Amino acid sequence: MRIAIIGCGFIGATHSHALRALRRAGHTKAVVATTWDLDPSRAHRFASAHEGCRPAADLADALDGVDAAWICTPTSSHLEAVEAAAARRLAVFCEKPLAPDLAGAERLAGVLETAGVPSQVGLVLRHAPVFLRLKEALGEPGFGRPMAAVLRDDQFFPTQGQYASTWRADVGVAGGGALIEHSIHDLDALTWLLGGVVEVEAVTANFAGHRGIEDVASVRLTHRSGAVSTLISLWHQILSRPSGRRLEVFCEDRLLWLDEDQVGPLHVEWSAGAESRGPDPAFNRLAASLPVRADWQESLAVYASADLAFLRAVEQGRPPSPAVSEAVAIHRLVDAVYRSSATGKKVALR
Repeated sequence: MRIAIIGCGFIGATHSHALRALRRAGHTKAVVATTWDLDPSRAHRFASAHEGCRPAADLADALDGVDAAWICTPTSSHLEAVEAAAARRLAVFCEKPLAPDLAGAERLAGVLETAGVPSQVGLVLRHAPVFLRLKEALGEPGFGRPMAAVLRDDQFFPTQGQYASTWRADVGVAGGGALIEHSIHDLDALTWLLGGVVEVEAVTANFAGHRGIEDVASVRLTHRSGAVSTLISLWHQILSRPSGRRLEVFCEDRLLWLDEDQVGPLHVEWSAGAESRGPDPAFNRLAASLPVRADWQESLAVYASADLAFLRAVEQGRPPSPAVSEAVAIHRLVDAVYRSSATGKKVALR
């Protein structure tokens, strides 16, 4: 399989490293064949990391002669790239959010559905071993029903530091701030773990002063199961703090919590004791096999897991996951959160 990386910024670099490491470790024969970015120097730099890869002159050039496209451009550019890839009947891995708003996300999904091509969305928490452990644990007997969850997600404002993406302060490109750009992951994780949402109540705030770019969101979700969850999402200016999540899930007979949102461990507490659960051994083997610096292996393996799952699904003719339809459902939830914040009222969902 020949791959095009479209967009050579921070997240494109992560996928570039992951795809190269997967090939070098012998997990796939897929190759990155072309790279493209509005900044040609970045496309050249990415191409130099992959044997036989060439930087493309434009989007069309990048997509000609390949089998799959990783869409890693700023949010407002996703639709154009997906349309071009779908017209060539390429498999599409599209980063989140799909679009700056719900209408755009629905249009993008429609393009892929009409083309009938395999597609997956970069909602990577579903591939993070600690979240997989949590999902697994919630299905175990003896835990009781999930009752409530509290998730705090904080990150320094991503126009600086390792992210350095100035477009994230532009509402026309990003669609919004901490909620849609970063915590779309969190909303997806909460619904994946606790089930669909029937009601939303939310407040957002803007401290940094970028128009339309909230840096605080407080969200209360009522799940169809009867469980309730609360999300606090914020972007701050504490550059010494890495992006991090703390999640607590109370079941009738267990408390489950995590402080590290990729590898873990997952902590479980009950009346008679407590334990910690690390990643599945298969994840540890994958991480250890990646030919990168030892301190990069675990974090890169999360993205490598998502990329490898997509490659294998395409090769085997299976539906990739998470699917674009699932991402659109989360966009509907994001839209409901923004409507609740704007009106000061609860918003019901079907």
